[in-house]
Formats: sequence, C-alpha cells, structure tokens
Amino acid sequence: MKNFTIATTTAAALAAGFFALAAPAAAAPAGGDATDTIAAFEAQGNRVIVHRLSDTPLAQADVVSINPGADIRSTVQDHANDRTYQNTITGKVYYVNIR
Repeated sequence: MKNFTIATTTAAALAAGFFALAAPAAAAPAGGDATDTIAAFEAQGNRVIVHRLSDTPLAQADVVSINPGADIRSTVQDHANDRTYQNTITGKVYYVNIR
C-alpha cells in the first residue's frame, strides 16, 4: 500500500509539472522578436499592451516576458440558430514586456 501511495504521488507530481510547463508555452506564440509576437496575439483576437523597458525600436526589440491579463468578453450573435450568447470569451489581454 505504501508503494502504491508513493507511485501515485510521484505520477501526480510529474503530471502537474508537465502541465505547468506546457501552459506558458501554449500561451506564447512562437517567434523571438516583439513584432512577430504582438502580431500573433492580435491575429488570434487578443489585445496586447506593450511595456517598453528600453528605447529600442519595436522592429528590433526582443520579448522579455508575457503576462496574461483579463478575458475579453462580448456578445456573440449566432445567425444560423437565431440566438445571442452574452458574456462570451472572445479573447484575452496580454501584457508584453520588450527590450
């Protein structure tokens, strides 16, 4: 019984670690420079707030960190079924620090 408890606890810890590492990678689009990252977030319907940590032009800046903010909610019309869905998540706010 003791071995089963240890194995279960170890499996749960490894699974939690895997999901903790996978979530930030999924949230951040691929791309090293600031322009590509910002464009990728905006293409997905998100709003991006840029915090500049230096005077480097945006085209030459690198992303230092990305912090997710609040969800963007709005009303969505379903014309096929003649329904309206209120308070639907349509995007997210991301705070991007660049240098």
